[in-house]
This record gives sequence, C-alpha cells and structure tokens, in this order.
Amino acid sequence: MGAVTKTASPTRRGRSLRLAAAFAVLLGLVAYVVVHYVSGDGAPRCVVRSGDGGDPDRSGAEAAEGGGRYELSPEMAANAATISAVGTTRGMPERAVTIALATALQESALRNIRHGDRDSLGLFQQRPSQGWGTPQQILDPVFSAGAFYDHLAEVPGYSRLPLTVAAQRVQRSGFPQAYAKHEPDAALLSAALTGRASASLTCTAAPPTKPGDPAKLRSELTRSFGPGVLPAAGGKGRAGASQSSELTVPVTSAARDSGDADRRGWELAHWAVAQASELGISEVSFAGKVWSAEEAGEGWRTDGPDGAAVRIRLAR
Repeated sequence: MGAVTKTASPTRRGRSLRLAAAFAVLLGLVAYVVVHYVSGDGAPRCVVRSGDGGDPDRSGAEAAEGGGRYELSPEMAANAATISAVGTTRGMPERAVTIALATALQESALRNIRHGDRDSLGLFQQRPSQGWGTPQQILDPVFSAGAFYDHLAEVPGYSRLPLTVAAQRVQRSGFPQAYAKHEPDAALLSAALTGRASASLTCTAAPPTKPGDPAKLRSELTRSFGPGVLPAAGGKGRAGASQSSELTVPVTSAARDSGDADRRGWELAHWAVAQASELGISEVSFAGKVWSAEEAGEGWRTDGPDGAAVRIRLAR
C-alpha cells in the first residue's frame, strides 16, 4: 500500500495564518515605535526658536536676532535654565550667559555628569583638585554655575572678547577652539532664557504622572533666582501658601521701574517650562500666554490671564 499523506485541516491552517498575520502586525508596530523614538519623533524634547523663525544657519548673535531653532532634551533645558538664572541673578549680562552655556555645551553637553578627564565633574567639568569645590558642590548646578561666573567676572573685558578666548581664560582647556561651534546655539538659548522677546522656549513631554512638590518648586526658584524672587511669607501679595499647587511669582518692582518687566517675566516663565519635567509643572502662564503639559505640542497659546506675574501650576 502507498504511504498516506496527511494534510493540515482547514481549521489548523486558518489558525496558523492568523498567528502569522498577528506576528507580522506586532513586528511592524515594534519597528514603528523604534523608528519613532530613535528619530526623536514623539520623544520628550525642548525647542528654542527665534522670534521670526528665519534662517537657521545664521550664527552668533545673528541667530538670536534673525532666526534659528535649537532642539535639546528636557534635562539639558533644565540645566541651561539654571545656568542662565544664576547668571542674571548675579547681575551678569546676556553675553556672560551665552559664554557659560557654550562652555557647558562643549564640556558636558549640558548634562550634570559624574565623570570626566582626571577628576573633572559636572556641567563645566570643574576639578576639585584645582580648587573649584568639593565633588558634591561641583555636582550642584547652582554652585558650579556660580563658580564659573565668579571666574569669568575676573577676566578683564570678557564681554568684548571672542567667546573662545573668554571661555578659555576660565576653563584652560586643551581644545579652546571647540567652544566656537556652540556659540550659535548658546546665543539662541540665552536670548530665550534671559527673557528677550526675540526667542522663546517650549517643551513637549508626557504630562506629569505624580503630583509636583510645592516646597521643592519654591526651593529651586529661590536657589536659582535668589530669595527675593518670592514675596516674604505673610506679606501683601504673598505668593501662595507653601503647600499650594499654584504659585504666583510677581515681576519685581525694580524690573517694572526699569521697563524690563516683560523680559523678567519671560525669564521666569521659560525657566518654569524648562524645569517642568523635573518639578512636575503642569502649566505656566504669563502676559496672556499659556503653556501646558497636556497641550505641550501647541507651544505657547494665547489663552492665559494678563498681568505682571508668572503663574506656575503643579500637577496634582
């Protein structure tokens, strides 16, 4: 007798086809997600744009004035905002902030790293053995930024020097010309973070998954901008109870008197957006504009309350 050939039943063949189709769909979904995130599409990010969105290839101060775009991670944006706030609080000009940001971009890519050449640490790769502070101090962005500005202020005429020269006088790097390539991005960043109208910063990220800490928000504000950034507790115009999820930060009378109220307000507002992921901030509003984590893809919307104060709302 000849051998009997067994054939799969229609039911079994159908099940196999369905499994194969489901597996193909799964592979396609995995590939889409990988491409989506590797390309940066949909990943949390912050974007700085000039006021008119002009030519993105212009450099230096022209980038801030005439057009440009720079994309960075929320971690980088938070560190950049701290560096800027420490500088302006010390009375340093925007040029000093640009020099500091370009230096940190070169030294650490604006990441607070715990390693480096020999004993170098932190945003500016400062060395404990060279008197920059203890490792713990250097890894505090507020301290390390302050130390950088202290040294920069001792450089005669630093604001008129080429950025590479000014940065090198502070850093003593083996590659001083490397700072130059970061000047366009640093100029655009400093324009936004110091509140100049020619640039703005927005961030897109998933809405906070846990409540923000009001005490931490107040602490980080005062560490970056000094104790005068918030009214004295209990005084007129008090900025909310210490445990309130909504904080009102007034523009100082000095800024109003000097005509810099808008610039000061946008400096505070951009700082809050840059720190949103770290501090659990869900909404920021100033001068009739509002940014919210829920609708972060829309950037700054014309939907907020007018007034000379920045309102920061934490996730609850």
